[in-house]
Amino acid sequence: MSEPLPATFSVSLTCPDRPGIVHALTGALVRLGCNVTESQQFSSPDSGTFFMRITVDAPAGTTEERLREGIADVSAEFSMDAAVLPAGRKMRTLILASKDEHCINRLLFAQKAGSLPIEVPAVVSNHAQLGELASFYGVDFHHIPVTPETKPEAEAQLLRLVDELDVELVVLARYMQILSPELAQALAGRAINIHHSFLPSFKGARPYHQAHARGVKIIGATAHYVTDDLDEGPIIEQETIPVSHHHTAAQFVEMGREAEGRTLAAAVRLHAEHRILLDGRRTVVFR
Repeated sequence: MSEPLPATFSVSLTCPDRPGIVHALTGALVRLGCNVTESQQFSSPDSGTFFMRITVDAPAGTTEERLREGIADVSAEFSMDAAVLPAGRKMRTLILASKDEHCINRLLFAQKAGSLPIEVPAVVSNHAQLGELASFYGVDFHHIPVTPETKPEAEAQLLRLVDELDVELVVLARYMQILSPELAQALAGRAINIHHSFLPSFKGARPYHQAHARGVKIIGATAHYVTDDLDEGPIIEQETIPVSHHHTAAQFVEMGREAEGRTLAAAVRLHAEHRILLDGRRTVVFR
């Protein structure tokens, strides 16, 4: 009869930087019978904050609560903001989109293929066009139209869905609506947006055509956390692609869409695997 497999957890933390943090934490984990299988850390010289993410194999049957209790004294001693989560657990993720399919299709395909650690209970759109795509992947679709007059109620309906569906992460997969400051604050730290990397140079409609007309030499995409400062939240992931005068505007658009899909999926993966810690307006990303 085979022995039961160990339980695997990720432990991520931030705290004021001082000597002895790693020794104290790993010592507590060893006393619990844990084996550290991955460890990354960073001391920010700007904020004086220490960041760490550890993956551990704990004795079979170990629970999150037991692990939290086992490091509670260390957490209190060093004023840690610590999170203990089972590794590999799929994060419940709500996707918002408008009309463009490239980002949402990449996320839903990766979820269905099992290559992205998320569980998507629903898709929300302010247009009806994406209902067929959501249905193809077997995901519930909610059409919530948004006008200046209905925006407050539409956002309230969205927040009700977040609560009812136990959503942990909201992804704006080319959702072409500006969230109100109130909604952005309600979703702080658990909402990710994607946009082309030309901002603030080329705003508004047809940014890739604007960039092509100006002869830019690099295009790309930026994924970041949503804040009430439009498109200025802490950056998670970026990609750039060299381009030249040989490329057409249509090629700019296609290459940009591919970059947006890849960048957004990478950012979602990093968040779902609890590899991102906030350092003020910046992120510390443990890959």
